Amino acid sequence: MIIKILGPGCPKCSLVEKRVKTVLAELDVAADVEKVADLEKMMATGIRATPGLIINGKIKSAGRIPRFEDIKTWIQEELE
Repeated sequence: MIIKILGPGCPKCSLVEKRVKTVLAELDVAADVEKVADLEKMMATGIRATPGLIINGKIKSAGRIPRFEDIKTWIQEELE
């Protein structure tokens, strides 16, 4: 599983990363978590508002901090 967190490194982006890692630990799921701060790479994904969250190439969230429950659901969906 590849998870990308898009943002310039602001507190909101850091919070999304922390939530993702917490959910991964709870579910005991291994994933590559990548932070993308490069503006050109962010624009190439189609996300225009940060923080952004992409799981296995699918945009799951943009411009908000997703709830733990949402992150958990998205990760579980990718495991099926």
